[in-house]
Amino acid sequence: MKSVESAKYKEIKMTENRKLIKIATAGSVDDGKSTLIGRLLYDTGSLTTDKLEAIERNSKQRGYDYLDFSLATDGLVAEREQGITIDVAHIYFNTDKTNFIVADTPGHVEYTRNMVTGASTSQVAIILIDARKGVIEQTYRHFFISNLLRLSHVVVAVNKMDLVDYDEEVYLKIKSDFEELVAKSDFQSEQITFIPISALKGENVSEKSELMNWYIGNTLLDHLEVLEPQDLQESSSARFPVQFVIRPKTEAYHDFRGFAGKVYGGSLKKGDLITVLPSLTESKIKSIHFFENELEEAIPGSSVTITLEDEVNVSRGDTIVKTNDLPQSEKSIAATICQVNSKPLRVGDKYTLQHGVNRVLAKVESIQARIHTDFSGEEATDQLKLNDIGKVSFRLSKAIHFDSYKQNKSTGSFILIDEGSFDTVSVGFIN
Repeated sequence: MKSVESAKYKEIKMTENRKLIKIATAGSVDDGKSTLIGRLLYDTGSLTTDKLEAIERNSKQRGYDYLDFSLATDGLVAEREQGITIDVAHIYFNTDKTNFIVADTPGHVEYTRNMVTGASTSQVAIILIDARKGVIEQTYRHFFISNLLRLSHVVVAVNKMDLVDYDEEVYLKIKSDFEELVAKSDFQSEQITFIPISALKGENVSEKSELMNWYIGNTLLDHLEVLEPQDLQESSSARFPVQFVIRPKTEAYHDFRGFAGKVYGGSLKKGDLITVLPSLTESKIKSIHFFENELEEAIPGSSVTITLEDEVNVSRGDTIVKTNDLPQSEKSIAATICQVNSKPLRVGDKYTLQHGVNRVLAKVESIQARIHTDFSGEEATDQLKLNDIGKVSFRLSKAIHFDSYKQNKSTGSFILIDEGSFDTVSVGFIN
């Protein structure tokens, strides 16, 4: 994966009092995703001097009378030659209030897997629509994937309004068409925001457009800045997968034994009764540490070290949960998967299923259907090919402790690994 990183961003400490918002972008060919991201980098002063000079130089060489901001993100030679996005780029920029990480994902149907993987760690999706073309087939696909990944906030950016003379009626027609698409979604808590923009001209990106004075909402950047990470976090059962067991064995911490990891879903507090999975051993949280500080509570998304009151056996790969809120434990699971490998998935195939840091053997028991990403339904199939999304049942060599993906993204997702090549074959979301 390529990364466009400004000098300004390199000075940022992620522990500063800035919010962190993670965004995935999606759009069809020539909808202007790369131009929009380049514009955001430019407007926030996040382009290095040499990058800006290169954009100016290349724009002149191509005969443009404007700055081609797409050059700020299209890093592969093939991307620059064809004017399309192929790889997933992670791009960083910031304002005084917020740090942003943008996963610039491809929009082509043949790169569906790239969009799924790029958006899997995001909190917000920006779906671009060309004002001249309106809602098209790939718009359906991009919205379907944002639903599949349970992205709670979607911004529909109606771009290239300059090419339709900033006509409000064009914008309202696209908004109406997209709302018909939203009605087909089963993700009722998803928030949709519509913003008319011109990424090329900078209209309604970081500054209000006088040419679209009929639009009374925020600019795109202002809207992103008012989002709060806690409002974008999933709210569900507390899950704490143990990443590392900390035993300093120093004179000051000779008997210290802590368990480091990241909190998902809900909060954990000092004194909570907990159960360690898979052993089902019970104990109580003695303390919660964040570097030198001791906390009373660890909120979702925080990386902390937890100590327990009892000397119980806890290892990397175990999960700490509240005793009165256990996940499911089964040797069979049903999931929605996206095929990310050219090798088709068929009934009877055997893989290694990685769930968190744990790995178990998995056999494909059945393939119920291939799902149409235009919300038109499903069809029967005996295999799933590259970029297909389908419903699959698996039999596992031993039980895993999980939640559905709708309840908890961390414990409801997995990947399948080919036992021979060790390639990732599929990404899965437990039903």
